[in-house]
Amino acid sequence: MPMEMWDIYDEHMNKTGKTMERDNWNMQPGEYHVSVLGVVQRPDKKYLITQRKMDKPWGAGWWEFPGGAVRAGEEPEAAVRREVAEETGLDVSKADGGYLFTYHRENPGKGDNYFVDVYRFFLDVKEEDLHLQTEETDGWMFATKEQIAAFTENADLQVEKNNKAAGTRARKAALELSKLLKDFRKVSVEEAKK
Repeated sequence: MPMEMWDIYDEHMNKTGKTMERDNWNMQPGEYHVSVLGVVQRPDKKYLITQRKMDKPWGAGWWEFPGGAVRAGEEPEAAVRREVAEETGLDVSKADGGYLFTYHRENPGKGDNYFVDVYRFFLDVKEEDLHLQTEETDGWMFATKEQIAAFTENADLQVEKNNKAAGTRARKAALELSKLLKDFRKVSVEEAKK
């Protein structure tokens, strides 16, 4: 199987014409790769989150929204549809919603700078509609904002019980999910005002 390739982008999120092998973190300062997140929201205002496999090199055991890297030659919107379909079996191509916002991270000295395009899709999903990619996920749930926020409390409890690895993983996942939900609320309010 050929190695998956990713485009390298500049600080303005323009393709540079260079590519990199997946997970080969040798980017130079000012170089980025792009990932996507696909937030699936049901009419009951619950969000689909999945749990990463414990054998993953990054974020093992974390709860997250479906997503992944944009492949070389692929546009972010096509990538988010592909990633959601691969990880959950859901087709969001005809769902209401779409692009929300972009955030980025810079990891000086690690060669891993990235942008993340976040999309939200409104979809009436039932349990039987899900077909998880077992190589990527260990579980799933339809979570309320409150349940997602509870991950932070649970993480703190895990640390108190000296289960520091589980607590750290859960806290990081909960903080990321909580931040994204705050950003969603802000974007939703702005959209409602239009």
